Amino acid sequence: MDTFVINGGQPISGKIRADGSKNAALPILAGTLLMAEGQTTIKNVPPLQDIRVMLKLLASLGAVVEYDEDDETVTVDASNLTGSVASYELVSQMRGAFVALGPLLARLGEATISLPGGCSLGARPVDYHIKGLKAMGAEISEENGYVTAKRTSGGASLVCFDRQSHTGTENIMFAAALGTGNTTIINAACDPEVVDVANFLNAAGAKIRGAGTGQIEIQAVSRLAPITYTVSGDRLVAGTYLFAAACTGGDIEITGAAPDSLTMVLEKLSAMGCQVNTSDSTIKLKAPGRLTATDAVTYPFPGFPTDLQPCIMAAMTVAEGSSRLRETIFEDRFGHAMELRRLGADISISSDECLINGVDNLRGATVMAGDIRAGAGLVIAALAAGKQSVVSRVYHIDRGYARLDEKLRSLGANIERRASSAQ
Repeated sequence: MDTFVINGGQPISGKIRADGSKNAALPILAGTLLMAEGQTTIKNVPPLQDIRVMLKLLASLGAVVEYDEDDETVTVDASNLTGSVASYELVSQMRGAFVALGPLLARLGEATISLPGGCSLGARPVDYHIKGLKAMGAEISEENGYVTAKRTSGGASLVCFDRQSHTGTENIMFAAALGTGNTTIINAACDPEVVDVANFLNAAGAKIRGAGTGQIEIQAVSRLAPITYTVSGDRLVAGTYLFAAACTGGDIEITGAAPDSLTMVLEKLSAMGCQVNTSDSTIKLKAPGRLTATDAVTYPFPGFPTDLQPCIMAAMTVAEGSSRLRETIFEDRFGHAMELRRLGADISISSDECLINGVDNLRGATVMAGDIRAGAGLVIAALAAGKQSVVSRVYHIDRGYARLDEKLRSLGANIERRASSAQ
């Protein structure tokens, strides 16, 4: 297991381009299973472990897959699928793989997929996916940790989500894209990544309206055509760089991610004293001498993203004053708070809320990444700390950030990746 060794205290400054969005690329790659002929090309696909797992899954189903990691381009030919079972071995590595269920069901009329794995963040049920597919007329069964879906009817259907689910919304869009009839999703997720998936499908010939709103309408078509499509920039990677600069007194310019996908994040950074300026494709941030405390509540888009909650928590630990942070998406997403305390943070937790009293300085320590985004928050805090810190289990971070250590070094960080045997 590799670690990051970080000597903090250096400002994160300079220019950098955000990677392609992992959370858009994964479902889009799953969506290539819908194309019954020809080769589909997906560009701006970040070289991440989760991406590699998804590509292995596509190949296990009979798709011909090529990935040029240097060019960040994937080609998929799903003309001759040989199976409809997504194995536990692959799905257990990444919760996002469950989104292959919809495309397989639409394309083959039947699909079997393992219940998912991935980061442990409390209850993250696939009930919404199952309920939605049942509403579309699918017959669902579960046995030995696998879910099997069979298409039994077509026609108009109405899918209502009790809570927004971006992967649930994507699975229903996939399942409804091919065949007959119309499907309406009520309380659909509004995330930019969902819009990206809808844009991909529409470019291939789908008829989807309303993506980015709470109501999406899908008119089924008989076929989708192979296309070339470019994945949007990763707002979560961009947000991570922004908080790293804010925590360390930096001055940063980020391209590749749409500023309007980070409106609430930029508002909170401004409230903490940062100077923020945006154009159509650029975000600039200049940090103050010391951040000011603020309050934040995670909420589905366009609210503050739960995946950047560890990053803003890291910023709050060094802000002047007391901040309150409430988590409304996942029931167990404060695990990194204990690790931040090891760095000297003053954090109190009560149910779904944290009280963070800003300290003058964080201290160096050895901490452990428990999931992708928690790891990013710990890296940010270590960058702000005055002495050396070691972040372990960085394989979690590698699932969501491509070569994060190299990119932070390009921005002035003193960070080194070491194999565990080199400690």
